Amino acid sequence: MLARIVSFLFWLYIGILCISFFPIAVTIWLVTLPFDRRRFVLHKFTCFWAGMFTWPNPHWNVRIEYAAPLDRKQTYVIVSNHLSLVDIPVVFRLFLHFKWVSKSENFKIPFVGWNMRLNKYIELNRGSNRSNARMMQECEAALKGGSSVYIFPEGTRSSTGRVGKFRRGAFELAKRAGAPILPIVIEGSSRALPKKGLVLRGFHRIRVRVLEPVAVSEIEGLEADELTALVENRIRAEHERMLAQHGPAIVPDTEAAAVK
Repeated sequence: MLARIVSFLFWLYIGILCISFFPIAVTIWLVTLPFDRRRFVLHKFTCFWAGMFTWPNPHWNVRIEYAAPLDRKQTYVIVSNHLSLVDIPVVFRLFLHFKWVSKSENFKIPFVGWNMRLNKYIELNRGSNRSNARMMQECEAALKGGSSVYIFPEGTRSSTGRVGKFRRGAFELAKRAGAPILPIVIEGSSRALPKKGLVLRGFHRIRVRVLEPVAVSEIEGLEADELTALVENRIRAEHERMLAQHGPAIVPDTEAAAVK
């Protein structure tokens, strides 16, 4: 019963936050529209907005780690595993500039979906070849224009808590656009908020680990299927390693860049 009450209060807070922040997003969009074609400023505000989903939540302790120093000026095809709805606000805490590739249904969510349209995130109608072709064109245009693109190559949230099979679209995009791939591993979010359900599940550590990019020179030497398998295996191996060393659920609040 307590978990349901806490969850209700949390989702009420999220609703109030979205209603309050959307007018600010519209104002930023209007003011920056003449000179910010990439929606850089609006995306930064969206990162802060999404961060407010997790920062005040005592149930979720988020830790950001980097396997190597990251060039934030570089444009990437960003890919990661996908475990939970929590993944999205957590990844925004990287404050990297990118365009989400997201299913059409998400663009219809009041306030959140409307803000996605203001940001010119990229819509995908799953199961439609025409929509998929249009999505690839928009992704290439975004990369050419200086914005990274973020794709969940599993296509949906994992129902097992483990890394699922990757689809090849993101990797075909990287080859076509001549862009490096930035693999990211998310661990712990499936325990915090499982795929089916909106009830918060106690105190959990959520870790996001940014791996070393796959360079364009390495990408060029591989077929799309080989590249897909390479990145999938790297993310799966790192996720399994993180699972094996997962510590206690209740940990001090910290966000650190750990370079190994």
